[in-house]
Amino acid sequence: MVKVREDHPVRHDGTVDLELWLERLAEQIEVDDIEEIRRACEVAKQAFERAGTEEDVWSENSAGSYLTGLEMAQILAELQQDQPTLVAAILYRSVRERKLPLETVRKQFGREVATLVDGVRQMAAIGSIKNPRAEDNVLGGATHMDNLRKMLVAMIDDVRVALIKIAERTCAIRAVKDGSRKKRYLVAREVFDIYAPLAHRLGIGHIKWELEDLSFRYLKPNDYKTIAKLLDEKRLDRQEFIDTMVGMLHEKLQEAAIDGEVSGRAKHIYSIWRKMQRKNIDFSQVYDVRAVRILVPEIKDCYAVLGIVHGLWRNIPHEFDDYIASPKPNGYRSLHTAVFGPEGKVLEIQIRTHEMHEEAELGVCAHHLYKGTDTKTKSDAYEDKIAWLRQVLEWHEDLGESEAFGDMLRADVVQDRVYIFTPDGHVIDMPQGSTPVDFAYRVHTEIGHRCRGAKVNGRIVPLNRRLRTGDQVEILTINEERPRRDWLNPNLGFVTSSRARAKVAHWFKLQDKEKNAAAGRKIVDRDFKRLALDQEDINFDVMAAELNFKNDEDMFAALGAGDIRLSQIINGAQRQVERPHPDEQLDLALPAGEADTGSPGDIRIRGVGNLLTTMASCCKPVPGDPIAGYITVGRGVSVHRDDCPNMMQLRENEGQRVIEVDWGHEGETTYPVDIFIEAYDRSGLLRDVMILLAADDINITAANTVTDKNSNTARLTITVEIARLELLGRIMDKINQVPNVIDVHRQRSGFNL
Repeated sequence: MVKVREDHPVRHDGTVDLELWLERLAEQIEVDDIEEIRRACEVAKQAFERAGTEEDVWSENSAGSYLTGLEMAQILAELQQDQPTLVAAILYRSVRERKLPLETVRKQFGREVATLVDGVRQMAAIGSIKNPRAEDNVLGGATHMDNLRKMLVAMIDDVRVALIKIAERTCAIRAVKDGSRKKRYLVAREVFDIYAPLAHRLGIGHIKWELEDLSFRYLKPNDYKTIAKLLDEKRLDRQEFIDTMVGMLHEKLQEAAIDGEVSGRAKHIYSIWRKMQRKNIDFSQVYDVRAVRILVPEIKDCYAVLGIVHGLWRNIPHEFDDYIASPKPNGYRSLHTAVFGPEGKVLEIQIRTHEMHEEAELGVCAHHLYKGTDTKTKSDAYEDKIAWLRQVLEWHEDLGESEAFGDMLRADVVQDRVYIFTPDGHVIDMPQGSTPVDFAYRVHTEIGHRCRGAKVNGRIVPLNRRLRTGDQVEILTINEERPRRDWLNPNLGFVTSSRARAKVAHWFKLQDKEKNAAAGRKIVDRDFKRLALDQEDINFDVMAAELNFKNDEDMFAALGAGDIRLSQIINGAQRQVERPHPDEQLDLALPAGEADTGSPGDIRIRGVGNLLTTMASCCKPVPGDPIAGYITVGRGVSVHRDDCPNMMQLRENEGQRVIEVDWGHEGETTYPVDIFIEAYDRSGLLRDVMILLAADDINITAANTVTDKNSNTARLTITVEIARLELLGRIMDKINQVPNVIDVHRQRSGFNL
């Protein structure tokens, strides 16, 4: 649910009652020196007055930044932050808007407060992470990257900087409802992409929910209103049901002599919508619309309460999660279960200790001990979160400006994790889809560079095998550090994590330029031969200029170093070479109109060819509708909606004349291409190749297989419909990974192989 913004305490004349505000603040958190906080408020007030602010900065009706500072301090007090953090929050907007010099803050409040304020100010660079190439990005490339590094260093050195920035963005998203539609969207986009995931990673549950709900409200207003209306329609019935369940559970806990607190749990609109989208279910099937939370003193009580709950009501299969035994990556711990309660109504129940609840709400704030304090020890949870932030900086330094850093950051924050055992039994968490190569680089960069094989659960596996939770991985190494260039080929699937990809690319960047250029030329030679392309028809200097290189040598060196992809060179070649003969198979250029794109209306008929098509007048299908075709007598194919009553009747009466059709891709021309495959013969070889092509939605028009019993080899020639050479290269890379395949290349018409 969206949190309602708390009003500041005001006097009869509408101005903020600072003394009452300070009194409330002291009730929320232990304050060492209330006079310093009062002085910070006065300094901020005077800064706005000196700047010539027309409105009364003390007025509750004011939209001034001074009140934002008070609200930020309130949010941070809820997170149990220390006094320097609150003072920095109060002063931050004054400094950011250049109404108060940072040096004045340093002289009056000390270096610690000034460092926090400056760190938050540097974090303003994060707002342009989402699209660093955007035309309206006021920062130049080098300046942007420099500020981004400063921001990350500030976050890592003191997590309070990140917390102040999250508080400031929380105030911004709360207040943006009065802004223009464009402003609401931009603020919501930034908060949703950056700060909600960051709050989640730091374990600040209640802030994360609020940021997601408010962002969702402005990014998808129609969906938000629909779910809010559905929640509101049965609010009274639902509340009555929850109150009954709370009373019943409280009674059962007393009977079991368990000192527990039972309460209804808040419903978050975005989480409901996300669950509906992820599981493709209706609102009525969302189990946590009716939800209860139970807090108990000890972990053993959690499982005792779980037994009571499952004894009262039948639990729903596959809706139980034990995050106590297996915590989430951000440290979240709790038991989640869903049961069929009275009247068959579904009820979700969360069970946790008071300590777990505090961690769920405050995350890193519930554990940390900051630099500069007397004790030098920090909790494991805090160290884990700081370690993650340090990884972000490390990846960024390796990547430089070669990738979209914001996309990488968001992916590594929000994606699911798998938990892998080392040979010594240590557990390492990694992104879902990670491979042994990713694991090697996660353990140590040197191990990754020397990796040549891997054992998973005691058995040797391919290096692009996807790891699963519970796997035990042992990396087989050589003495020399020598990563393989193939690891950078995304089609082969050796590397999926941004960390490993950055390490491999960084290693090749450090190699000699001549070696990289030679390696780049070798890659191009190999793939041009495999694609049956003639390099004499390609002007590589022109292609290099198109890719912003001085000459082809620099372009090949960049390819060898991993700075550009082979597909960029293939696409450049495709634009240069003209198709010499209309009846020849796919060459390089794909001029519009050279090949038939399908029937009128852009319908592609599977397995029939080009027939006349007409849209059925009974159901009037439009692009995007599920459709089916009926072969008429003399009028070609009549296209109906798949759920059309007439089509259903035709299926029943004349099913042999109903064919599968789909909408063609507008503007995309396909060409027949022969792919030649040589492999050691085995049972299921052709099946595996066909399944691979079907998985990529590649249409197969012909296939021929010849087996040589003497050499035990098979030669397959498969004709497929391909639109782009880049796609052809990707398909051949995948076929090359099929077990027993020796060679894959394109076969031109008339070639005798």
